Amino acid sequence: MSLPAPSEVLPHRSPFLLLDEVLELRLGEGATGQWHLTGDEEFFIGHFPGRPTLPGVLMLEAIAQLGAYAVLSDECHAGKLPLFGGVEKARFRRQVVPGDTLTLEITLGRMSARAGKGSGRALVGGEVACETEILFVFADAD
Repeated sequence: MSLPAPSEVLPHRSPFLLLDEVLELRLGEGATGQWHLTGDEEFFIGHFPGRPTLPGVLMLEAIAQLGAYAVLSDECHAGKLPLFGGVEKARFRRQVVPGDTLTLEITLGRMSARAGKGSGRALVGGEVACETEILFVFADAD
């Protein structure tokens, strides 16, 4: 069974949709997805000239977007918008450069009607580039 494209589930749009595809969805548990970095992304021009590097905060955002996809795929959260509430224990383990494919993983933790928590990783070729815990709160999508 094919999963909906990220743009069908998330409110994000280019240039700030940082999730190209969702490979696996485990309702109420988590998801796995990918972001393919072509090198044409504008942030590479200035971060850093001569040594393009994916900004760490964008890895965190990509993990959060995968988490939002997992949360919003559950009908009990219809009409809601998960927003960052916090980032804890973020660690960056390797540089991510143009041409890399970032494999994203999120495991959902404690959830309530108003907020939730998840832990996620971003990997390149099986090697951890970033890991973090993410807190989010729900707002009305309207």
